[in-house]
Amino acid sequence: MSDIEKVHCFIIGSGPAGYTAAIYAARAGLNPVLYQGIQPGGQLTITTDVENYPGYPNGVMGPQMMVDFEQQAQRMGADIRWGMVTKVDFSQRPFKVEIDEEKWIEADAVIIATGASAKWLGMESEERLNGHGVSACAVCDGFFFKNQEVAIVGAGDTACEEALYLSKICSKVHMLVRRGEMRASKVMQDRVLKTANIQVYWNTDPVEVLGEHKVEAMKVRNNVTNEETVVPLKAFFVAIGHKPNSDLFVGMLDMDEQGYLITQPDSTKTNIEGVYACGDVQDKIYRQAVSAAGSGCMAALDAERYLGALEH
Repeated sequence: MSDIEKVHCFIIGSGPAGYTAAIYAARAGLNPVLYQGIQPGGQLTITTDVENYPGYPNGVMGPQMMVDFEQQAQRMGADIRWGMVTKVDFSQRPFKVEIDEEKWIEADAVIIATGASAKWLGMESEERLNGHGVSACAVCDGFFFKNQEVAIVGAGDTACEEALYLSKICSKVHMLVRRGEMRASKVMQDRVLKTANIQVYWNTDPVEVLGEHKVEAMKVRNNVTNEETVVPLKAFFVAIGHKPNSDLFVGMLDMDEQGYLITQPDSTKTNIEGVYACGDVQDKIYRQAVSAAGSGCMAALDAERYLGALEH
């Protein structure tokens, strides 16, 4: 192990949080090394138009925005590499990180920006039309379907929030609840049920999204009567939850029952000093590119203070 690579600041993940952390860490002279992981650019690479990120007056395609972030981080001096972190050892300092199950790196500080993955239903048509009317983020993409009919599937608070958001901009929202009841809090359910342009379909499963190149309709099935119906619409939103990409850290870092990493209030510090978490792996509330970028900045500043104290 004598030839092991030693890194001052190591960043895991390459969405808005990871790249922003790299920009700040590089400018602070921390010589960050960032590994991009299985999906360089994160969830934004599967979105199309991004219109709500400041600084892009005409909007930007999600993948292009992540290329811009990456190039900016590289220009600042961040060492951005293709590869996947397959194991970590935070039991002693320096921390150890395994890359692609073959090489170990030692790091003085680690910033985790591994993000979260939207849960999907697993339909072929859902995958094929992803970005062409199928989306897992109503707040990101609802605007493109102003005054049109859309559908959303889900039964929790997030699904209710997104249905209410869509009801303000779309002419009608078809809300598919796969059971005979919602999981959402009573107050959220009441709001949905009192909103005139939200139609709730109980005990209803989406069968297939219809349309060749864009969403045109949805085939649904009542799972009590087995009756199938085709509902014409322009967009289909999936709101059945997200899974934080935190499996690597089970048993080492504190996380909630859903697997989101727990950070100290007003900070990105985890329960291990020198290990920081930012972006969607620790944020289950906002989940926006701009809030992820903000927390990436915080993580780099936290790491800079920690590394500065180590040196003195």
